[in-house]
Amino acid sequence: MKRTLCFHLVVVIFALSSLRAEPARQDWLGFQGEGFPEMRKQWDTPAPAKPADDARVEAAFRLAEKNARQANEAFYRSRRFIDGWLAFADPATGLIPRNLRVDFWNGRDSAADNWPFMVLTAAMTDRPLFEGRMLEMLRTEMKLTCRVNRLPDDYSFSKKGWRREKVDLDAIIFDGAEYVKDGLLPITEWVGKSPWSERAIGIIEDIWKNAPVETPSGKIPTLNFEVNGDLLQACSRLFWFTGERKHLDRAIRLGDYYLLGDHHPTRDMKELKLGDHSCEVINGLSELYAACAQAAPEKREAYRKPLHEMYDRILEIARNEHGLIYLRVNNQTGKPLSNELTDNWGYNYDGFYTAFLLDKKTAYRDAVRKALGNLKQYYTGQGGMCQSGTADGYADSLEGAITLLNREWVPSAAEWVDAEIRTMWGRQHSNGVIEGWHGDGNSARTSLMYALWKTQGITVGPWRADVRFGAVREGGALCVSIVADKPWEGRLIFDKPRHKVNMRLPLDYPRINQFPEWFTAQAGTRYEVGSPDGGINETLDGAALVAGLRVALAGGVERRFIVSEAFSPQK
Repeated sequence: MKRTLCFHLVVVIFALSSLRAEPARQDWLGFQGEGFPEMRKQWDTPAPAKPADDARVEAAFRLAEKNARQANEAFYRSRRFIDGWLAFADPATGLIPRNLRVDFWNGRDSAADNWPFMVLTAAMTDRPLFEGRMLEMLRTEMKLTCRVNRLPDDYSFSKKGWRREKVDLDAIIFDGAEYVKDGLLPITEWVGKSPWSERAIGIIEDIWKNAPVETPSGKIPTLNFEVNGDLLQACSRLFWFTGERKHLDRAIRLGDYYLLGDHHPTRDMKELKLGDHSCEVINGLSELYAACAQAAPEKREAYRKPLHEMYDRILEIARNEHGLIYLRVNNQTGKPLSNELTDNWGYNYDGFYTAFLLDKKTAYRDAVRKALGNLKQYYTGQGGMCQSGTADGYADSLEGAITLLNREWVPSAAEWVDAEIRTMWGRQHSNGVIEGWHGDGNSARTSLMYALWKTQGITVGPWRADVRFGAVREGGALCVSIVADKPWEGRLIFDKPRHKVNMRLPLDYPRINQFPEWFTAQAGTRYEVGSPDGGINETLDGAALVAGLRVALAGGVERRFIVSEAFSPQK
């Protein structure tokens, strides 16, 4: 998610800062065009194919091939984003700066918003880079930036030490919480247990070790609304990931503070803020509610009424006529403080949808569907939903739509995403840099989400820029198209139910910055892998699909596969 710098402040920083040398100065924020015109033919030209006899099947494969080109563009742009930013890495440490022409790495921006999506892009498109330089950057960050126990502080490249002379504990807790929730948890949800998950657990442990604020339920780390939202999400997920009750107990302290005390977000606060830096609590309370539903039912019952009260009040006063959400509302008068909408509308609705999954209150699902249903008609050309119009605003808004589309399919909203993501992509320069600030990573994150939608969760190994692969569901089967300009051999790697396998979550509720699951292969389930003519080539366990289906391509020749769950007379 984007950080607190507003658009104009970013412009001022870029204009005035002269701390870093920049090869070929560019107007990073003003660019709108095509950074990679040489790729347009590949992305815009359908691959030749021998038509299937069945018109319905042929239509599915033509859509899969189109999805392949859209996914290829998304993967390619994310991969070039890595190259663009690595060119600006500090020569001595290898770490990337907070923004171009800025002299330091920090937890809440570099580590939370930008670098993690370099890591995830590399995990999907360049395993040697992922296992090499990306891991080395983690080790360097841990060596250089830990200031209070394992909590990160700003590291100045020119000083070769701390940017701030004195320890600011509240700022350091902010940095650590952002780093975990926005950066390390998305990595963990994709790769599972790893050095990145160990880093996340260590930071959370030391945030709570240093918690200074007394409450009736026990000490909490801060009164900062955003940070507490980060911690609600992080601790709720880490409870399941680690199996350690202490993480849930910590989140419950925060739940008590906001839902059972006198800090209720809609009842007790004068102003209701629903944008970045505020939606984290609105969503985070639903993550705690989901955890309590399984592990602390008495707390779920205590939270039910105040949680519903919060969501009901938001629906009452904070939506426009199309179901989109205002940025700021006066809780007392029930009036928006401006007509500006939040590009975090989807992040807020993630919480509503989680409450719907648990309590079956249809008004919350209806609110999600209403917003999705109005996007194309009323917000075409306004994907960012924010006045600044940055690529990051588009990224947040598009991510919200993709995450909710994964649960509630609204065709017009899917068409809206297809159109609006091109505006976001149009901000990327030929060297891979997007707008030259830490929000660039959020554009890469959303591009990866988009690509995984278009491939139904499939990745390939090894990835190559000319290998185009996409998929679409047709009935109970998955239709997969793959083609490359030059001969290629590798694996089609199918997704798995990561919320269970990697995170141990009992429910796949919508989460900020998650990569939604589309088609997942499950170990212990048998799948038929065949061709469009109906012939079954082989039957494989889901674990074999997750490990990767071996494929060999001749240059310029599309291959097609149909994957479906094998019939079992026991079912």
